[in-house]
Order: sequence, then C-alpha cells, then structure tokens
Amino acid sequence: MARCGIIVVGASAGGVRALTDLVARLPADLPATVLVVLHSSPTHESLLHQILDKAGPLRATAAVNGEKLQPGHIYVSVSDLHLMVEDHHLRLTRGPKECRARPSIDVLFRSAAYTFGPHVIGIVLTGALDDGTAGLWAIKDHGGIAIVQSPHEALYPSMPQSALLHVAVDYTLPIRDMGALVDKLVKEEIDIQEARPLRQSLEIENRIARGSNAFEVGALQLGEPTHYTCPECSGTLARVQDGSSLARFRCHTGHAYTLKTLLADLNRNLDHTLWNVLRGIEERLLALQELERQARMAGDESARADYQQQISLAITLPEFHQRGVLDRVDEFVDEDFARKVHDLCVLLLRIDILADRLHQMRLAEADPAVNEKWVVSSRR
Repeated sequence: MARCGIIVVGASAGGVRALTDLVARLPADLPATVLVVLHSSPTHESLLHQILDKAGPLRATAAVNGEKLQPGHIYVSVSDLHLMVEDHHLRLTRGPKECRARPSIDVLFRSAAYTFGPHVIGIVLTGALDDGTAGLWAIKDHGGIAIVQSPHEALYPSMPQSALLHVAVDYTLPIRDMGALVDKLVKEEIDIQEARPLRQSLEIENRIARGSNAFEVGALQLGEPTHYTCPECSGTLARVQDGSSLARFRCHTGHAYTLKTLLADLNRNLDHTLWNVLRGIEERLLALQELERQARMAGDESARADYQQQISLAITLPEFHQRGVLDRVDEFVDEDFARKVHDLCVLLLRIDILADRLHQMRLAEADPAVNEKWVVSSRR
C-alpha cells in the first residue's frame, strides 16, 4: 500500500518564509493532503493561505470546520483555533492552549498520528521554543515519518533542535531538498502491519484538544501531579508520561506545557507580578498623601504627623534600601512600624534580584552564548 495519506507541517517564528519556500517546491501532482499550522496572533486574521496559494502549484485555503480532506490541497490553520483531523475531515476547535499557542502544532500532529498512523509525514520548521516536538514524537510512535529542517538553515533553530533532541528523526535537511523527498515518500509502499496500537494518552489529549472537559476525559490519568502550577489557570500541573523523553505537563483544565514554554510563561507572570508590586507601592503613597491632606484640613495634628512620617519613608524607601536600612531598623521608635519597614525593604531587595535574573534569562533565551554564561553563573 502506498503511503500517500497526509503531510502535516508546523512552524513558528520565521515560518512564513520557510513555508513559502517549502510550498514552492511541492510537486503539482502530489497525491497527499497537506495541513499547515503557523503560530499567529489570536486577534488578527491570518492571510497565510493567500500567500501559500500564490507560492506554489498546489491550491491553499484557510481551513474550514467539517471540510473533507482532498489530495493535492493545502489547508492552513486560522487564528485562535486548533486545527485537527478527524475521520478524513478538518476539525477546528477552541480547546485549551498548548505550548502557549492556539493553534498548536502538537495538536495537529497528534490528531494526524491518531487518525492516519503510518500514513503521516510530519515536518518541523523554524520556530522558537519547542512546539511540535511532542506531536512529532507521536507521529513516529505510530509508524509515521519525521522530517526536520536543518537547524543551521532555520531562522529560529530552537524548534528543529528540540525535535532532533527528543525524536528519532528520519530526515534532517534544508527546505530546498524537501519537495523531492516528500514526493518520493508519499509514493513509497508501506507495510500496513507496521501500524502500532494507539496509546490511551493520545486519545485523552485529542479529546481535550477537541474541547471536551479535560477532567472528565481523564487528564489526571496522564501522569503524577508536580509542584508546578499552571500559569494560565493556577491548577496543578501533572507530568505527562507517554514514553517520550520530553518533559511535558498538563493541568486538569487542559492547558499543556513543555518545560521551555512553562518557563516562558513563568517569566511573563513574574514580570507582571513585579510591576504589580511597584503599582501597589505607588498607590499606597497616593493614599497616604490623601489621608495626610484630610488630617491637615481636619486639624488632627497627631494623625497628620503619623501620615507624614509614612509618606517620608515611602518616598525614600529605595534610597534607604540602597544604604543598608536593614541594619538600621532599631533607629525607628515604633517597633511594629520598624518591622513593616524591614519587610518592605526585604521585598525591594528580592525584587531587585528577581528583576536582574529575569533580565538575564531573557537575554539567555535570545542568545545561546549568553545562555551558557547564565547557566554557569546560576550554578555558582
């Protein structure tokens, strides 16, 4: 039996150019269906299908829910909806985000592996972080073919590198050679007996992506709970145990993460928290100033003096912190007030440290050389 079947392609940062180059090299008589997921903004309509339709000989259209798959056709994901395949039809869903994305590459790849087994060819192109790795592993686990763009050619090599690290990839090559390879692979004869039994975890994760209640369909069966919490909903994350070496997590409401995407969201939430602390300090100062004005207008000298002291402290708190106020708490008359000052200064110190570490982590994500230095310094 010829492989034919389905070709699923995933890309993120730098993906428009990579996908355009790939589509331009696909043959006009390709007997397989092509499905494409590119990470996109949830608030803007994607025009990728129009770009790809003009790039090569195959017709490319935006995916439509319920549409029947046709060979020699390219179906492109749309904004803020997962793209899946089910019973030879397209399925668009608003299931939970995976790897911080909707549409998610992993979602498409897993649904293709579940539906078509060894008839699937999965391709991972340029992109940041590691969406697509778990899905490509599922394709290989069910007898399909795994293809990865050469990392040195990828504008953003993180996704290809992750796939190569965690998946037994069949082919790693530049895009210019993918068209001929795909044309050859879809025409190869395959032994249908190579199909492997479906994992229960794959079925559960597909049902979650389709929008089913994650708790009811068995999200808690995917693995043991961890000490991590979901950045999206604050639920406990369970470590998914599906046989792959990639560390993955899923909460009982369905959000899914790898370690890299989890760290990225934790960094974002940390940044948000630091700004909230700063906002709280500034709002406290404004409230104290208003109370001081009210006390002054009411002629309450005792209350006015108390508020004025707190205002003075709030204004100069960063300077006190820099000069070592933690060693001078006993200079304050009010012991309870001094303790509060101490706690605030400790908080400022921790904010300084966290802000610096957050800055270093962001530099590390953008520059591998900085990343290596960051890892060494953090171990010290």
